Amino acid sequence: MSFLLNRPAAPNLLRRALVTLAATAGVVAAHAQSQPAVIYDMGGKFDKSFNQAAFNGAEAWKKGAAGRNYLEFEISNATQREQALRRMAERGANPIVAIGFSQGAAVEKVAKEFPKINFAIIDFVVNLPNVQSIVFNEHEGSFLVGMMASMASKTGKVGFIGGMDIPLIRKFQCGFEQGAKYANPKAEVSANMTGTTPAAWNDPARGAELAKAQFAKGVDVVFAAAGGTGTGVYQAAKDAGKLAIGVDSNQNHLHPGTMLTSMVKRVDVAVTNAFSGVKPGLTTMGLKENGVDAAMDEHNAKLVSADMKSKIAQARADIISGKVKVVDYMAANKCN
Repeated sequence: MSFLLNRPAAPNLLRRALVTLAATAGVVAAHAQSQPAVIYDMGGKFDKSFNQAAFNGAEAWKKGAAGRNYLEFEISNATQREQALRRMAERGANPIVAIGFSQGAAVEKVAKEFPKINFAIIDFVVNLPNVQSIVFNEHEGSFLVGMMASMASKTGKVGFIGGMDIPLIRKFQCGFEQGAKYANPKAEVSANMTGTTPAAWNDPARGAELAKAQFAKGVDVVFAAAGGTGTGVYQAAKDAGKLAIGVDSNQNHLHPGTMLTSMVKRVDVAVTNAFSGVKPGLTTMGLKENGVDAAMDEHNAKLVSADMKSKIAQARADIISGKVKVVDYMAANKCN
């Protein structure tokens, strides 16, 4: 730098150099200080299910990120989705991960406004160069827990309780029914949806009511794919001495002895990976990618026989290889 000062044009060159250094330092500093952000959907981050899986993923990233923190927001009404995304983008959060299909339209709009910020969305596809769309083969995992329900049932009658009546939840139901009848062709499957609005994700009382009605018809194993509403289903199963199957997060620990298994959907892994680096485009997580599965742990060990484990392991392998094909309700617009 002293050499430059001895030349006639040195002041200008020095000025340019300093400006360049300052700009570079600013970019580096901004990058170092940028925080990822997660925006949960209705039900809150402690719903013990879908949103909580996302929260667990964010926390896992934090533990491995040398003390870095992240931003978060819990949606309480539909009008907040777009506002929350835009506010995070304006604060310089990067990447921004939106949880749930309901945020699809908002992500598409805001991602266009902030093309230099990376976004990820769970359970919806947004075709933009700065968005990673992460979807799951829920029907594959639901097939496995459907098999387990039939094998554990003493009456041959199993049940499904969904949250909001949308194609995604029908996808869970369809996979469950296929698995139940694969294990027992004579199995009877009862199904109910909690409602048609987002409130259906957080109505434990209604979940319990629907479960009791199914139990009265002879159902003795029930699978709830209903977010926070599922907690009411599980409690009703415990009170009635029936079995229940959890969803999204591993919920086996909620009522050991009642929870036959949980259809885990690795939203936690999806969020951790997205926080570490968004990969624009479509990412699909199924059995092959360890994106879904039937949870086995110490809490349900006494409920799952060696024969059940063996048959589930074989079915998992057959689905991955393509020998067993599970109908995807969302792709076929029908279950069978």
